[in-house]
Amino acid sequence: MRNYSNLIDEDGFLFDPDEWTKKFAIESAANLNINLTKDHWLVINMIRDQYEKSMRVPELRHILKSMKLQMGKEKATRKFVYALFPYGYGQQGCLIAGMRQPKKLWLDL
Repeated sequence: MRNYSNLIDEDGFLFDPDEWTKKFAIESAANLNINLTKDHWLVINMIRDQYEKSMRVPELRHILKSMKLQMGKEKATRKFVYALFPYGYGQQGCLIAGMRQPKKLWLDL
């Protein structure tokens, strides 16, 4: 079992998104009482993909556009994202996807 304590900040976010693994996602989600479903993984992978293309944490509005293409417009809503990550895209979705801690609230806009 990998020890992430020296790789994360006090809130559980990775300092370096390149250290992310699926195991990190599973353990982080469990610590947040989130059971990862297929829909969670789709969103997590979208976050990871967009980060790798831009080297920036993607804003929710960009993720919603990707969700519309991959999951359909009925799921491409803030309400659906908050059903997956009840404390927010930035606070939980980005943490599980291995992003650095968001410093701006614009991620959830």
